[in-house]
Amino acid sequence: MSKKLHIALLFGGNSSEHDVSKRSAHNIYDAMSKDKYDVSLFMFTKEGYLLNHEYSKRIFDGEDEDAVVDEYMKTIDVSDPLSNIKALSSVKNIDLFYPVIHGNLGEDGTIQGLFKLLNKPYVGSNVLSSAMAFDKDITKRILNEAGIRNTKYILVTDDTVDSISYTEAAHQLGSTMFIKPANQGSSVGIHKVNNEEEFDEALKDAFQYDYKVLVEECINNPQEIEISILGNENPKTSKLGAVVVPKEDQFYTYDNKFVDASGVVFELPIKLDKVLTNEITDMSLRAYKALGLKGLARIDFLVSEDGVPYLGEPNTLPGFTNISLYPQMWEVSGIDYSTLIDKIIEYALAEFERNSKISHAFTSLGKEKVGTKNYN
Repeated sequence: MSKKLHIALLFGGNSSEHDVSKRSAHNIYDAMSKDKYDVSLFMFTKEGYLLNHEYSKRIFDGEDEDAVVDEYMKTIDVSDPLSNIKALSSVKNIDLFYPVIHGNLGEDGTIQGLFKLLNKPYVGSNVLSSAMAFDKDITKRILNEAGIRNTKYILVTDDTVDSISYTEAAHQLGSTMFIKPANQGSSVGIHKVNNEEEFDEALKDAFQYDYKVLVEECINNPQEIEISILGNENPKTSKLGAVVVPKEDQFYTYDNKFVDASGVVFELPIKLDKVLTNEITDMSLRAYKALGLKGLARIDFLVSEDGVPYLGEPNTLPGFTNISLYPQMWEVSGIDYSTLIDKIIEYALAEFERNSKISHAFTSLGKEKVGTKNYN
């Protein structure tokens, strides 16, 4: 019998998706074969502190989070910059890190940098690709360079905000626009605006979440389409899914996603004509490769009334809640939940093995490379 793989499952985080992450982690944990994996749990608090396995498991098993966190914080030195590293070291011989942290900290390259420093395999894209895909401005620049259709936008920063007006933006983008923080997920800080007053208020709100804000053209009455991607160098795509939101909400809001999804309808799989399906699939794979994504991603599209697809944004650590489309799209494509988790882990191990063959040390010809000794 082969040795079980020891996996560290990280969840929580200091973003608005903290509770969503917990639900995703529960589903992933339940889908993991306990014959194949030993799983240790680590939760980031809403303040960004990492709890060790013992305290994380208590919360995971249903104890009151605030009470357990308060108890844990009394056991550590909060001024110690290594407190999070020490929490991870409470469990030995971790073989792979599986982050289920949505939004900032988990999808922006931060946690990936820690895994790289620890020289361990981890699920998902690397530091650079995660950071690029999380930043809507950088994503659009790369999509534009690759010739992948996306909505037009104006970038506004905290030092240029006084020079942009609704009239000027409307002249370039149309009278109805979206305003979005560049580095936020799950529709946080996003507003649909139709006039100067709404424009000014939306900018003010969006700048609470980032120093970069996108003013983006609005596609009228779009069909919201999603596709799941799985793999590294030769990724595979799922069948397409559609999100139908109540007309009064105008777009797929944070509340639709995580508070009250009762008015939202998911169509799985969605039947589109072959040409449109192929175009969306091709655009998603080109974006995945242009951004250098690995392991998994969900990519969102807007399809205009005349059938033109616009790539919205990639999600490098998509949700695994009961209503999340990423696993559901694979389910209707023939890959069940447990098999999906196995494949995600396999791709993480394969990517680590591939990268381990690259030398990062300079050496003169004929001399031993620096940093190549094996201490195992």
